[in-house]
Amino acid sequence: MTPATPALHQAAALLLGYPGPDWPARHTLVRDCLTELATPAAAPLLRFCAAVDGIPVLDLASAYVRTFDRSRRRTLHLTYYTDGDTRRRGSALAALKAHYRAHGWAPPENELPDHLPLLLEFAARCPDPGSALLRDHRAALELLRMALTDHGSPYADILRAVCDTLPGPSPADRAQALALARGGPPTETVGLAPFSANPSAIPSAAPSAAQGTGR
Repeated sequence: MTPATPALHQAAALLLGYPGPDWPARHTLVRDCLTELATPAAAPLLRFCAAVDGIPVLDLASAYVRTFDRSRRRTLHLTYYTDGDTRRRGSALAALKAHYRAHGWAPPENELPDHLPLLLEFAARCPDPGSALLRDHRAALELLRMALTDHGSPYADILRAVCDTLPGPSPADRAQALALARGGPPTETVGLAPFSANPSAIPSAAPSAAQGTGR
């Protein structure tokens, strides 16, 4: 982990949040902070900022929903990639909540604890345990990065920047990601269709769509 890593995680958390009415100010603030940070590791995040610059908020919000909410291959809820809609996922979500509490952080109750912007916010506030959590979810991050790249989404650059802050990718991580991409997670049932193979310079993360954006 480099000294800039927490700031990069915070920037990624902000940029992955739902683009509500605060988006223009959030986008400008993050872009300016990343420019001031002056690290090559910020290049993918700055590319994303440039790619969405000037897009009307309503258009970007619509693209966000199409990208993340209408395809399980591109969900921001990381345990879905490994646990699908199985009973194990409930245990994984409970474990994440307990992990946050153990480190003195209480995420909002109206968002699932595996929502990537929340994990990134935690990693920015608690760098060592937060980076460990991101490493634990490396396969999911890589799967999401690949899916966004295939989709031609500028959000792929944010995932690229996040993955670049982690060690690796190790062969084991890559093998796990490819295996999940080929076969999908378990499909034990609770009603949804299975996953288909087909430092403080940056401010605190803005609320997600579930936190009052009116989405």
